[in-house]
Amino acid sequence: MPVKIDFKKSQKELYQPSAQKPVIIEVPEMQFLMIDGMGSPGDSKEYQDALAVLYPVSFRTKFLSKAKGKDYVVPPLEGLWFADDMNDFTEGNRDKWKWTMMIRQPDWITQDMINEAIAITKEKKPKLSELLPKLRLEKYKEGKAAQIMHIGPYSEEGPTIQKVHDFIQKEGGKFDGLKTKHHEIYLSDPRKANLATMKTVIRQPF
Repeated sequence: MPVKIDFKKSQKELYQPSAQKPVIIEVPEMQFLMIDGMGSPGDSKEYQDALAVLYPVSFRTKFLSKAKGKDYVVPPLEGLWFADDMNDFTEGNRDKWKWTMMIRQPDWITQDMINEAIAITKEKKPKLSELLPKLRLEKYKEGKAAQIMHIGPYSEEGPTIQKVHDFIQKEGGKFDGLKTKHHEIYLSDPRKANLATMKTVIRQPF
């Protein structure tokens, strides 16, 4: 049996920050399966469609990797959020947010493996045929960033995000929200978790 890698455990510094105060971290280059869109996740069909293709292809890729002798826990859903006006983040105007939803892929996952996973998914779920071409495998490096753990529902993230922004300013850092995109890592499944105890990593490169 191959050893199952869980990045949340092997790289705790990326996924388990303090909920008390922001910390500075150097985020390495990683590769992700990505898809772009715009609008609030609560009522955006485009967002729901994005998850409808991200998850099955990510899990299919994991099974292909396991068959080759390398097993891992599929990493959590992540989102890069950006907007023309940074106030839209702190004021919670999520319908104005543009986004890239993504799931991390281990370094050994190749484009050929992703293509195979997409082909299998297309065969098993033909309704997703039009959405699947929107997926892409891409490397992403944030570098220096501040992050904190947000405990609670997504709708109450505003003060937590502001805390990270204030921290960066005190550290003498700058960010524009476009090149240095607001980043969230969703450690809890909102369909199953108690909203009051949901965990979301809030990260802002600078």
